[in-house]
Amino acid sequence: MSKIAVLAFSGGLDTSYCAKYYSQEMDYTIHSVIVNTGGFSHEELHDIEKKAHALGVAKHVCIDITHEYYKKCIKYMIFGNILKNGTYPLSVSSERVFQAMALAKYARDVKADSIIHGSTGAGNDQVRFDLAFNVICPDIEIETPVRDGKLSREFEINYLQEHGIDFDFKKAEYSINQGLWGTSIGGKETLDSKETIPQSAYPSQLEKEEPETISLQFDKGELVALNDVLYENPVDIIIKLQEIASKYAIGRGMHVGDTIIGIKGRVAFEAAAPMVIIKAHHQLEKHNLTKWQLYWKEQLANWYGMLLHEAQYQEPVMRNIEKFMDDSQKHVSGKVIVQLMPYNFDVIGIDSKYDLMQAEFAQYGELNTAFSGEDVRGFTKILSNQIKLFNSVD
Repeated sequence: MSKIAVLAFSGGLDTSYCAKYYSQEMDYTIHSVIVNTGGFSHEELHDIEKKAHALGVAKHVCIDITHEYYKKCIKYMIFGNILKNGTYPLSVSSERVFQAMALAKYARDVKADSIIHGSTGAGNDQVRFDLAFNVICPDIEIETPVRDGKLSREFEINYLQEHGIDFDFKKAEYSINQGLWGTSIGGKETLDSKETIPQSAYPSQLEKEEPETISLQFDKGELVALNDVLYENPVDIIIKLQEIASKYAIGRGMHVGDTIIGIKGRVAFEAAAPMVIIKAHHQLEKHNLTKWQLYWKEQLANWYGMLLHEAQYQEPVMRNIEKFMDDSQKHVSGKVIVQLMPYNFDVIGIDSKYDLMQAEFAQYGELNTAFSGEDVRGFTKILSNQIKLFNSVD
């Protein structure tokens, strides 16, 4: 009786190689599984299923966790205004964790003998997949042919072509991972520190040059409206905003950071909607939260993003931080105005009943109604005491 093997399948080069190799060379019943976190259209999912069967898998399954991914992860990345190293909105690193957990649960449910993924030995994804499998289905064997065999992309392409699968090297020149929270792009330019990827490698190209003003409405930190149109689900707002903002080719960047395995990594990304949402949300918070709320949120959000990036989503402290962030959003409600333009955007302003800049208290640099000049003299004298004491003995 053949073994049941669950294959993490995206239709890309590495997973296509795995599908063909195991169905051709091994006596396995292959269940290819794609976990959709919001980056695929119905047509793309259909094409991926056709490709899986053409590669010889016995069964193909699509697991859609888009709304779970938003509710359990994206929401908190917005609450925390999370940008890795101040740059990258954790587009792929966050979704990989959820894809890995969904794959592990499926493998456990079908009583699989092994679970296969196409990660290389030099990146973060190998850790994200292995860690989730070790926690959720520790008795299932993990197989990683690309990592263990140290296979090159050229080797995989030649193997597929030799077995009648036409995989054009030109199409595989850039590795593109697309999800609800953005797209990462890897290629030869990201392997060193000197170059950037060409404009043509980005999924979205500049289509619109006339500036456009949009509005985002938040209620307790969550998106509820785009351009004054209410939506029942924030996921739909993210998708619609991506359609609008990507036409301006905004949200692009090159991220350099520390990998889980201790080396530096570099990747290009495109995340129009996530970047606009994070910056708009952060601007609303700067108006509506106190200094110390902002300070401690930033500290905890930084830890949350780092732990999420490093596959520690299932660590209990993540639930503790989420509770803090939930509580911090009670007054993060209001409208944010954003202007879109080619390759860039500006957050124009906000309108909120919780705005701490309300004119009846004071106008910065102009006048105040909440305290007197004498109050300031006394406050400043006390504030300077410790500095004076230090200077008197130094």
